[in-house]
Amino acid sequence: MRRPPFAAILAAPAALVLGAPVGAQDAPVYAAEAGPYRVETVASGLTFPWGMQFLPDGTMLVTEKAPARLRIVGSDGLDPRDIAGIPESVARGQGGFLDVRLHPEYESNSLVYMSYSKACTTDGGDAGATTAVARGTLDPAGYQLTGMEDVFVADACSGRGQHFGSRLLFDDDGYLFVTIGDRGEMRQAQNPANHKGTINRLNDDGSVPADNPFVGRSGFQPSIWAYGIRSPQGLAIHPDTREIWETEHGPQGGDELNRIERGANYGWPVITYGVNYGSSRRPIGDGITEAPGLEQPVHYWVPSIATSGLVIYSGDAFPEWRGSVFVGGLGGRQLARVEIAADGSTTTEVLLGRHGARIRDVREGPDGHLYVLTDVGGGQASVLRLSPATAAN
Repeated sequence: MRRPPFAAILAAPAALVLGAPVGAQDAPVYAAEAGPYRVETVASGLTFPWGMQFLPDGTMLVTEKAPARLRIVGSDGLDPRDIAGIPESVARGQGGFLDVRLHPEYESNSLVYMSYSKACTTDGGDAGATTAVARGTLDPAGYQLTGMEDVFVADACSGRGQHFGSRLLFDDDGYLFVTIGDRGEMRQAQNPANHKGTINRLNDDGSVPADNPFVGRSGFQPSIWAYGIRSPQGLAIHPDTREIWETEHGPQGGDELNRIERGANYGWPVITYGVNYGSSRRPIGDGITEAPGLEQPVHYWVPSIATSGLVIYSGDAFPEWRGSVFVGGLGGRQLARVEIAADGSTTTEVLLGRHGARIRDVREGPDGHLYVLTDVGGGQASVLRLSPATAAN
């Protein structure tokens, strides 16, 4: 079990909340440790947006979970048209139309990848759903995806509506990483014979790389890169180390920020800093938080903030924030900034805490600003941009 240098963070630090808005109400300015930042609404009118991805021209693709839609956000805000040709998803519980990513060679092949909940049949013959990844060729001017095909359908069929995942990420070598939740069947996260509670590494066509850690090993799905995952909601590459990082929901506490390593077991539900739902707050399993061979989180949250999207900042707009980890909070209605010291200890700062919105995703824009999706229904959700500001302007 890898322990150092994270032993210092096992007593979760309290977050620092700074200041109410000090600017205009249409673009309020908030105080932060590194100086004030302005919150601007880039687009509004979305319904339960889930993922976003910048296109090379600076416009943005945004998914809406249910009703399932793929939208374009440009300089004039949300385009009223939606893009045709997306895969048919099952809007069940936490399922629906989920993440979106561009192929690393998008500018030459126009391939877009999307994760979604797909209809399936459970072992008992009941209608269920699993997590799938499809890709198609995008013509943004024609608002059309063509050649749509599934490249990965997880062995994670369940009649339950929880924990589909699913974030997508391409690494520097062009491998596609796909996160799958435990589907509300927590013991299955320790059963690598299926995909429940896993992070998977694939070639861009969905085939399995020959050097994956469990290829040829009995009892393991060959696509698995890491397992013991509960409900993965964020996935990002560190801009300096090029390591893959992940966020996931814990149960009533124990949300995690993890550094993902090849073949590692992240412990759910054998170890956790959370407890079972309900007023009794009964410990899960034996109530242990560490065990040999199981990875510790880099940081965890108690109480839970319901972690969502994730980015590690590398831009120029906020030089004081370079290297900081930004994590959206759904239940916590915040954007958490996690700073990791050289000794592995962590401190947190709450941004947007007075804004009052559930945050579903966060990305760094090509302009170096931070962009977040609020998680609201009824056409009330927005794309927000965090920009440097002074109280005077």
